[in-house]
Amino acid sequence: MSRHLIKIIISGGGTGGHVFPAISIANELKRMDGNIEILFVGALGRMEMERVPAAGYNIEGLPVRGFQRKQIYKNIMVLYYLMVSMIMAGRIIRKFRPDVVVGVGGYASGPVVRIASMRGIPVLIQEQNSYAGVTNRLLAKRADRICVAYEGMESYFPSGKLIITGNPVRQEIADISGKREEALSWFGIEGNKKVILVLGGSLGAASLNNGVSRNIEKFRENGIALIWQTGPRGFANSLELLNKTGSKDIYVYEFISRMDLAYAISDVVISRAGAGTISELAVTGKASILVPSPNVAEDHQTRNAMSLVNRNAALLVKDHECDIKLVPLAISLAGDPERRAGLEKNISMMAIPDSAARIALEVMNMVRKKQNE
Repeated sequence: MSRHLIKIIISGGGTGGHVFPAISIANELKRMDGNIEILFVGALGRMEMERVPAAGYNIEGLPVRGFQRKQIYKNIMVLYYLMVSMIMAGRIIRKFRPDVVVGVGGYASGPVVRIASMRGIPVLIQEQNSYAGVTNRLLAKRADRICVAYEGMESYFPSGKLIITGNPVRQEIADISGKREEALSWFGIEGNKKVILVLGGSLGAASLNNGVSRNIEKFRENGIALIWQTGPRGFANSLELLNKTGSKDIYVYEFISRMDLAYAISDVVISRAGAGTISELAVTGKASILVPSPNVAEDHQTRNAMSLVNRNAALLVKDHECDIKLVPLAISLAGDPERRAGLEKNISMMAIPDSAARIALEVMNMVRKKQNE
């Protein structure tokens, strides 16, 4: 007799910080049990609609959108799309009949998790940040299990549902040892230069791009190679800048497809303070300068960053200070091996490299519990 096919829905997305951990969880579930069918549910027009199929998984899209804090009148349409998404989520769940639903945060997570819980389907939600998002706080009462990356989350969620799992990172990033030579070849970097990696997240960050652009000559003056992920919004301007000033030892990408190699070759990383990136920095043990985005809900990136700064595991530059402070501090850190070593040691102590496996195991335990009821 063939075993019952296990069906899992993973919902959420919007940014790489939601999408890549979700894919890592799916990969780990498939590794644990080949008798699993996984369906993703994301938001139409967001990056998961491309990244998830590229990873080999099916995805359904909802028209759900985020609430507008500044243009309140636009929330009339937001509420309309939310109602439509609830109806569509109900149809998807009725057709797919999942054993467990996993919510990873982002717009699409709300309707799917809510409908699943109303229909008695076990729900697991994952909160990546040290400050819980509004969606997950609203969904917490409906969740059976809540996986978190930081201690002290009892102030947001029922303590009996919590388990510390960390945030999943892409498998290729979890092991970068021995990849330096491959990275040198892939990026085309020659010599034994120090390398600074600038990441504005999957969508880019204007303040980081501006801070680098206005100090571009400092990298050359100090003999430092720069790997610069601009995101789609800053890519054209950055290329134009390099055409004017010359591009020796400066490597610009809209999106870096081989982040494992970027981490492997980098001495210092400049980054936003999204939870997913922080987890990657911890797993790879990189000295980093964090620039929290001021444009996120409840300023949660500053809270994420301070959880590292308070342990001497990272440095922090405020968003409005990028033009003046960011590049000089990065160059100083690149030339200070003792300070780098201290940051690398402390951030490595915060890493949970098997996070995806921990979350996948919780999902499988929920499946078994449901089957035995």
